[in-house]
Formats: sequence, C-alpha cells, structure tokens
Amino acid sequence: MGVRVLIVDDAIFMRKMLGDILRKGGYEICAEAENGAEAVKRYLEYKPDLVTMDIIMPDISGIDTVKEIIEKDRDAKIVMISAMGHQSLVVEAIQAGAKDYVVKPFQPSRVLEAVQRVLKL
Repeated sequence: MGVRVLIVDDAIFMRKMLGDILRKGGYEICAEAENGAEAVKRYLEYKPDLVTMDIIMPDISGIDTVKEIIEKDRDAKIVMISAMGHQSLVVEAIQAGAKDYVVKPFQPSRVLEAVQRVLKL
C-alpha cells in the first residue's frame, strides 16, 4: 500500500490541484476535507500518512485543526499550505505541530519536495 494523504482545503479547485500533483508523485489520496471539523473526523477515520492543510478556512482555522490532530496523534505529519501574506501564521502552524509548509502559488515540485521531506522525518 502506498503513502496515503488527506487533503484539507475549503477550495475545491485547490483540493483537485493538490490531488493531481500528489497522484502524479505516486501518492494515494485517501480522503479530502473542506473544513477543520471534517479534517479531524477524516484523520481519525482514515489514519493517513500525511495531511496537507490550508491555513485559512471557515469555522476552524488550519492552525487550530493542526493542534486538534496533534492532540490526538503526536506523530501526525502535516504540511501547511499558505498564501504569501500569512508568514506569521506559518510560524504559528509549525509551533502547533505542522512539519513543513508550502506557499501559494506553488510549483508542483515544491509540494512534492515538502511531502518527501516530511515523510522522512
């Protein structure tokens, strides 16, 4: 069985784009979520090897979602996906337990590099 990834983003086009990049890189998308509450539920249900997490989402932020997932699984591997203007949020996300981040707009190679680096931790 390959590496299983949960993609969390409130924008469907972003989930599709990340899914396409990751599938081409040989990863399996086991689930998607469009908000934090759904992300935690899917994480517990699917136990993915890696999570890509948007920082800015309605309801629960990506950072609070990271905290919740890490609380339930200290070994969770989470890569934050952030828009350019959110550098301070990226630092906060790393402190919350995220292992790496990718800044939007991103190159497919940057996404795959971050995923590979985090999986080797």
